[in-house]
Amino acid sequence: MSVDESGTTLADDQPRSHARRPPPPSLSVGRRIVRTIGEILITLGAVLLLFSVYQLFWTNVSADLATQQVTDQIRNDWEIGPHPSASGAATTAPATFNPGQGFALLHIPRLGAGWVRPIVQGVTLDDLKKGVGHYPQTAAPGAIGNFAVAGHRATNGQPFASLDLLRPGDPVVVETADTWFVYTVDQTRIVAPTHVSVLLPVPDQPGVKPTKAIITLTTCNPRWASYQRMIVTGTLVETRPKSQGPPAALGSGG
Repeated sequence: MSVDESGTTLADDQPRSHARRPPPPSLSVGRRIVRTIGEILITLGAVLLLFSVYQLFWTNVSADLATQQVTDQIRNDWEIGPHPSASGAATTAPATFNPGQGFALLHIPRLGAGWVRPIVQGVTLDDLKKGVGHYPQTAAPGAIGNFAVAGHRATNGQPFASLDLLRPGDPVVVETADTWFVYTVDQTRIVAPTHVSVLLPVPDQPGVKPTKAIITLTTCNPRWASYQRMIVTGTLVETRPKSQGPPAALGSGG
């Protein structure tokens, strides 16, 4: 305790108006650099975290919304009337749909009860955000030749996230306006991204005329990378008019 000139008692730790605080010590150049780098790293970490949330979560949310919209659009179009190119006539000509147009539905029971995704024309990034994309130069559903499609395995809806679960003999069903096309899986293999001959009318056999209808499903491998491609191929085993109800491969639900 202390007493001022007026006799007022003050606590020892009470600041006096005339006392001056010493200036804070200045940081050395090295410490300033370290602090700046730390702030930059924290900012970069926050940006990367936000980007990861966007990639892993939001792209799936937005893709799921787009997928549902395209599915609804396809079913609405079918109620109006079938598209002439969706009838699956036995031809080797590529399907003729408008870019980005949804024209069929893909069912893969192995990937879950009721698993279904829309098939749209084209394999651009925008197309693949809507569902499964059809390679425009390949055959129509059910047609003689190679009906080839692609889908994301991670992010953007990731329709083919579990494509590696498919086994030989598993059904893959393509639904068009008036027909069910049932394929059975023959094999799964891993190839390089440059191995585009898997999209030929007869895969890996340039110039050979096709004699049967097949399906090719393509996606990235491993799931979170893109330095390989997973290729699943199957052969058409049943063509069923929709007036007869869903194929046995889908059970009674369709």
